[in-house]
Amino acid sequence: MNNELTRYNEQIFESIKHVNENGQEYWLARELQPVLEYTQWRNFNEAIERAKLACKNSGFDPSDHFADVSKMVALGSGAAREIEDYMLSRYACYLIVMNGDPRKEVIAVGQSYFAVKTRQQELIDNYEELTEDQKRLAIRNEMKRHNAALADAAHNAGVIEPVDYAIFQNYGYMGLYGGLGAKEIHQRKGLKKSQKILDYMGSTELAANLFRATQTEEKLRRENIQGKDNANQTHYNVGQKVRKTIKELGGTMPEDLPTPEKSIGQIERAEEKKRLSEKKEN
Repeated sequence: MNNELTRYNEQIFESIKHVNENGQEYWLARELQPVLEYTQWRNFNEAIERAKLACKNSGFDPSDHFADVSKMVALGSGAAREIEDYMLSRYACYLIVMNGDPRKEVIAVGQSYFAVKTRQQELIDNYEELTEDQKRLAIRNEMKRHNAALADAAHNAGVIEPVDYAIFQNYGYMGLYGGLGAKEIHQRKGLKKSQKILDYMGSTELAANLFRATQTEEKLRRENIQGKDNANQTHYNVGQKVRKTIKELGGTMPEDLPTPEKSIGQIERAEEKKRLSEKKEN
């Protein structure tokens, strides 16, 4: 990716975000259009229409995510004409970039940004207000659910035996961690044999792995990929793509992120103790 594209990072998408009087965030389609390098509204509107259809097919009402805010603007002649625009939810933006022109490199950046942010929002509404431990716990629980869905998708692709699934998972790690497999990651984190690597990841590292798992599951199902070798290669490629996006956004490589001292189990026990204490006080 060229240097010009480095300006398309998280700050760019955040800078055009609006917040209404109820504290709800939204984006305007006319402001998102140039960021995603669409010079003509007609072409960008086609991506919006595809996104609307995807929204409807997912069981949601498009009007809840694509609010029509068209307005009349004055022309030089004294006449006026209507300018089409939309007030977009984060989910709508996610669908737009997922249905955007795949030849645009900026679309890949947008896909990563909105996918991760949308996933965080789905986890819990006040995600940004959580402590690091609470974020870790929320994403780890979501990871458990999506790993089960990933296992099912892999099974449908022909990854049947436990040993084959372990190999399949290893390919995903190798793609995301620059060639490091589960064993090497485990050693790098300095963990004991009984300790699971996912239980000793910070929220940023967990989010990258969650993105890897969800995108691999969707790709396996969407493209009806068959055969162990093809499934392994798919998992590796998705992991590698996530790694590339992290690099393009200026992020820290997952293997270089710090290992938390507390495990997910310790956090769960602390949260439970806190809930019981608050319950007694009330």
